[in-house]
Amino acid sequence: MDDTGRGTFAGKVALVTGASSGLGRAVAQLLTDRGARVFGVARDGDALRQAMIDIAGPEAATHCAPADVASPDACSAAVAACVSGLGGLDVLINVAGSHTLRHTADVTDDDWARDLAVNLNGPFYLSRAALPHLLERGGNIVNVASVAGLEGQAYSAGYCAAKHGLVGLTRAMALEFTGTPLRVNAVCPGGMMTPQVTNFAFPDGVDFDLVMKSASPRGLMEPEDVAKTVAFLASDDASTIHGAVYSVDNGKMA
Repeated sequence: MDDTGRGTFAGKVALVTGASSGLGRAVAQLLTDRGARVFGVARDGDALRQAMIDIAGPEAATHCAPADVASPDACSAAVAACVSGLGGLDVLINVAGSHTLRHTADVTDDDWARDLAVNLNGPFYLSRAALPHLLERGGNIVNVASVAGLEGQAYSAGYCAAKHGLVGLTRAMALEFTGTPLRVNAVCPGGMMTPQVTNFAFPDGVDFDLVMKSASPRGLMEPEDVAKTVAFLASDDASTIHGAVYSVDNGKMA
């Protein structure tokens, strides 16, 4: 349990996607430790329910919705379930993502569509569904993009395009809602010790020197460290931070 900032999110409801593992789970754990009631979303329903139980106890088994964020209907249903089950929504944290290395010439139409659907469309669908509730309660959105949203990365055309798009979505929404209490920010992590990174499969014939250009000079981070920045941006301590794009990357963008 993280005792730093205990009570920071007391009385707040947060919806966290990708909550079954990796950064999403770390964020869900940290916000719970700091007083939030967290509603988790992820594709693997069994892993998600167990994660929520591990994080917040047996009663949290129902504080989740198995969903593919690529589906607009599933995103709308997840937000509705959160609001119905926990009484409202104060924070939306879009963590769920997918990254597969491919030679660009080998990317199929389905590959391209899936890259954009999970990494860009999902955060948009969830934000759209959450907006009425967040505006009502003066809430905020934190989008988890990537350093791939700030630079090019080899063999990652779809992922880079989607994450650049998510940075653009963050800034566009921030500008549009400047006249309201709603805040919208993004975090761009570098490599973390998560299943997405540790289970990477490399296509045949890759140039590993190009791949390593994406690596941080200080190595991989722990998801819990990135979760602290996400939690800060989602908290009232960041009340004047709006439209910001934070690099959390162990020095990569430097």
